[in-house]
Amino acid sequence: MAEESFTVFNLIRLESKGRNSLNLKCIGGRLGLRKKICNGDINRPGLALTGFFECFEGSKIQLFGAEEVAYLERLKSENRTDTIRTFFSYDIPCVVFTGGISESSLYKEFMDIAEEVGCAVLLSDLETTEFTVRLLRVFSNIFAQKQSMHAVMVEVFGIGVLIRGKSGVGKSESALELVERGHRLVADDVVELRCVDGNSVLARGPNEILGHHMEIRGLGIVNVAQLYGVSCILEQKEVQLIIDLSEWDAEKPDYERLGTEEKFDEILGVKIPLLKIPVKPGRNVPIIVEAAAMNERLKRKGFYTAKIFNQNVLRWIEMCESKNTYYSKVDSY
Repeated sequence: MAEESFTVFNLIRLESKGRNSLNLKCIGGRLGLRKKICNGDINRPGLALTGFFECFEGSKIQLFGAEEVAYLERLKSENRTDTIRTFFSYDIPCVVFTGGISESSLYKEFMDIAEEVGCAVLLSDLETTEFTVRLLRVFSNIFAQKQSMHAVMVEVFGIGVLIRGKSGVGKSESALELVERGHRLVADDVVELRCVDGNSVLARGPNEILGHHMEIRGLGIVNVAQLYGVSCILEQKEVQLIIDLSEWDAEKPDYERLGTEEKFDEILGVKIPLLKIPVKPGRNVPIIVEAAAMNERLKRKGFYTAKIFNQNVLRWIEMCESKNTYYSKVDSY
């Protein structure tokens, strides 16, 4: 679901840099800047400009490239404003012109009607294809499914690890030790999760004020960036491994011993590898988390330690059985 009250004004003011920068400015219909954007897609209205509105998707941002601008020039030469008025009769979030088109070359009647109905007209100096790719990339984050979770998110050896568990089990303390060992904190206590592209989950802090602060029982709130430096924090990271911490139960028989059986948990429809680690005095949880992260990296390269170990044990047993069978036959002669 999209951010609450995400408006055209928010789209212009997005602090996107580099490959996500949209280079947008408003050139008309400023009253429309307050309109909400509820659809994370765009529409090229070429067919609608010809007068065919039966399948017109007016709830999307309307993108005008070179072809649409050329057709507007034709409408201008024919002095046809009826089609444009029908176009703006729909509840359009905004109109965006791309390709470095000059503001002065735009159809004046088009701009006047946009001003009249209060529909914002935006201009970007990016080429149409590049703007489309960037806008859809931005929208994939804004309109992504999301949920909040009581957990800790850290990056360990390049692997995004989501640490879950009951309150007081030691999640924050483990994360603090990991930061001390050179790894990076993404969020503590409350983690905001977003499903991007339907196959990956990104984690980040709920906001800039709470982000990168940790609550350590007996110590209070600490600012990780100020204590350990900005190199020890990360704005967001893909969740690639989930670790559930729980108090050790000596009567619980199903703790994993070999690791041959892979377990997964589903977050926002995406399956993510899951490990359940029991906690008790004397167990160094941060080191276990490091080992789990390194093992996950090996798995992603196709090297499954537990499975290979199991195969080697089976081969060794088969060899022993073959030797015993051979020597028993020799002794019988």
